[in-house]
Amino acid sequence: MADISIITKYFPKLTDEQKSQFEALDALYQDWNSKINVISRKDMDNFYEHHVLHSLGIAKFTNFVPGTEILDLGTGGGFPAIPLAIMFPEVKFHAIDGVGKKIKVLNAVAEAIGLKNIVGEHLRAEDVKNKYDYVVSRAVMQMPDLMKLARPLLKPQASSALPAGVIALKGGDLSEELKPLGKNAAVESLSIYFEEEFFTTKSVVYVLK
Repeated sequence: MADISIITKYFPKLTDEQKSQFEALDALYQDWNSKINVISRKDMDNFYEHHVLHSLGIAKFTNFVPGTEILDLGTGGGFPAIPLAIMFPEVKFHAIDGVGKKIKVLNAVAEAIGLKNIVGEHLRAEDVKNKYDYVVSRAVMQMPDLMKLARPLLKPQASSALPAGVIALKGGDLSEELKPLGKNAAVESLSIYFEEEFFTTKSVVYVLK
């Protein structure tokens, strides 16, 4: 079994099912990555820290109530959607990407670990018909561009305590990138939740609809 101690260190109340789902991810992504490159080869050595725990930074930032509907825009092979779907089994996730083979990986991984609350779809944001409580994303594009795509996809009001908006995982200095969004954007460093050096340059950005 894969060592998920870096996950249980910060999320000690996981159920046995959640633990087994997280443990299964490493081998599944190793296998798929050998066929379809969804994660950089060198990064697989730090898979749980750089991908799974990083995705779960959103779970530290906010809690989603059961029934919340979330769109992962530009999910790639399933980040942050798959770790979040494991963490919040009663929340509905719709993960989309413009690259079909990445969605194939996401759906295969979800099926293999018995994840019932996520649907992956090969789809562009412009073609999404539904509305969501939140749009999540991980380093897909500049925030002003992401907001243009996300705003039409957000409900007027969210189910959870946090008002409807975009929650994105970003790296580096964001001051210039966030200037056009003004007071609607809030930034929180992931280093306040996670002590590993990797997170000193990583942030979660929340932008109101």
